[in-house]
Amino acid sequence: MRVLVSGGAGYIGSVTTEYLLDRGDEVVVYDDLSTGHRAAVDGRAVFVERSLHDTEHLTATLKAHRIDVVMHLAAYALVGESVRDPGKYFRNNVGGGVSLLEAMRAAGTDRLVFSSTCAIFGQPEKLPIEEDDPKAPANPYGATKLAFEDALGWYERACGLRSICLRYFNAAGATARFGEDHEPETHLIPNLIRVALGQAERCTIHGGDYPTRDGTCVRDYVHILDLADAHARAIDAVGSGSARYNLGCGGQGYTVMEVVEAVRRVTGHPVPVEVGPRRPGDPAMLVAGSARARARLGWAPRYENLDAIVGSAWEWHRANPRGYAGASAALRGG
Repeated sequence: MRVLVSGGAGYIGSVTTEYLLDRGDEVVVYDDLSTGHRAAVDGRAVFVERSLHDTEHLTATLKAHRIDVVMHLAAYALVGESVRDPGKYFRNNVGGGVSLLEAMRAAGTDRLVFSSTCAIFGQPEKLPIEEDDPKAPANPYGATKLAFEDALGWYERACGLRSICLRYFNAAGATARFGEDHEPETHLIPNLIRVALGQAERCTIHGGDYPTRDGTCVRDYVHILDLADAHARAIDAVGSGSARYNLGCGGQGYTVMEVVEAVRRVTGHPVPVEVGPRRPGDPAMLVAGSARARARLGWAPRYENLDAIVGSAWEWHRANPRGYAGASAALRGG
């Protein structure tokens, strides 16, 4: 299958691209490198450095490579930043997404898999979150993802576009080649690992007074390889019709402090933390149910153990202490 992966130089995009190539798909990575890394693009993929807002060039790319299905992962994804600067998020996540849809319409590409988020649900009324639960985003990031999901429905009515949306939280872990490297880094596990590596004195926890079992936020952590598998299954299934799936490991999720303890166990380092104020727009508990994905996509997470997830991230960061900056320097001979 010929797949265009928007945002393929990012964390989830790099691993999903690797996964698709390993199973025999042809992949074009389309990324402007505003937040991604050139060194995170698998060398077997075709790489196009361009903005999604360039509809004409995107249309030409889809036609030139005879793309069968688009996997759309390109987005800004910092909750706190979205609260401070909602315009940036609506321009990129919604505006760029609509540009992609217009390019697909012009090129005759009618299948899309969208990397969405359970942030569209806001503060859930119950756990785990199911696909048909009420949507009430608590931050602009979640609102932009929901707006694009809504746009997909209208494009299906207008031109027959079929889409699958995958909603999940907290991708974590790594493969031997690709891992998590953001600037700034806002995700918990890599920030804790930075402390374990001696790159920071301590990690700040955002809020310790939530109505949870230890006062810290509860989240669902899904290994990046399990997410790549779900995306691959979705591109195989989207030709049969549109659908929406939540992806989670089940159970009650993990609190921030439970993740801290897992990092301490795996790394063998004390990993000091301090409790800071809550982060605007953060719900207390977010755990996704995945019964529908298990039943209809045949998807089931293989890496549910938190220590195993943390362990894979630890190994990648130990091998790449400078992240992709080190890889880029090696490619340049520096």
